[in-house]
Amino acid sequence: MTTRDEVREFLVTRRARVTPDMVGLPQGGSRRVPGLRRGEVAVLAGVSVEYYTKLERGDLRGVSDEVLEAIASALRFDEAERSHLFDLARTANVGTRPRRRATSRIGVRPSLLHLVDAITEGAAVLGTPRGDIVATNALGRALYDPVYRSQPEAVGYPRFIFLDPASRIFYPDWDEIADASVASMRTVAGRNPFDRSVTDLVGELSTRSEEFRTRWARHDVRHHIEGIKHVDHPVVGLLELEYNVMALPADDGLGLTVYTAVPGSDSAEKLALLASWWASEQASEAREAALPREGG
Repeated sequence: MTTRDEVREFLVTRRARVTPDMVGLPQGGSRRVPGLRRGEVAVLAGVSVEYYTKLERGDLRGVSDEVLEAIASALRFDEAERSHLFDLARTANVGTRPRRRATSRIGVRPSLLHLVDAITEGAAVLGTPRGDIVATNALGRALYDPVYRSQPEAVGYPRFIFLDPASRIFYPDWDEIADASVASMRTVAGRNPFDRSVTDLVGELSTRSEEFRTRWARHDVRHHIEGIKHVDHPVVGLLELEYNVMALPADDGLGLTVYTAVPGSDSAEKLALLASWWASEQASEAREAALPREGG
């Protein structure tokens, strides 16, 4: 899909969600389409109908920040949707020539890995915006053991969520997790439209998963910053975890997510049990590795 197509579909789907009642306009008889009419958006944004029609057809070339802000306000955008609109406008104004971007990360700074390992009370996961798991601390590895078992090589959330049936057990709120995963990826794609690793992943999931394809067509976006996540772990059962995502300015393309449980809660006890289980698993593997090989 071209940038023009992305802009058109994004604005059309956002307009369809806003009713006249939401913006203080009269209903005005029967409507052929859900949501606001183009003319109503134009009035709310303070631009001509012809100009807004041009924008909704996908042409954001030369549009000012003031007009983008007005459209975002008229369509009741949240911060993620507003940022996505500005990302689309930026892409439209720099042309379609691909920028050179790394599609994979060769290594991670040792000091950053030391930081991840130093986190002991929570599950720490170092990842990319598109959902790759780059590194974890011990508790993070234990928490996402089912994801690692599902993908022995390139480990990431999106393929697990949409291609492995086990994800529906691991995530009790699977629909919510799936919605958030796609919305986050749509945000990343808008911010980095020429990143081949993102477009390849979107293409793969669109081909292999109808659930992904349906959600991708909604053009929802979101910022993945903090929240509550429920996980049904095969070893310790149901966990309710708080998570916070921290940007790493010195490491473009990486973020640190830390999952914690409320102190004294049932989930906190289960996290401690999970840490103990993983330490036992690692010790067992070390003992097996130290055994002499037959015929050796």
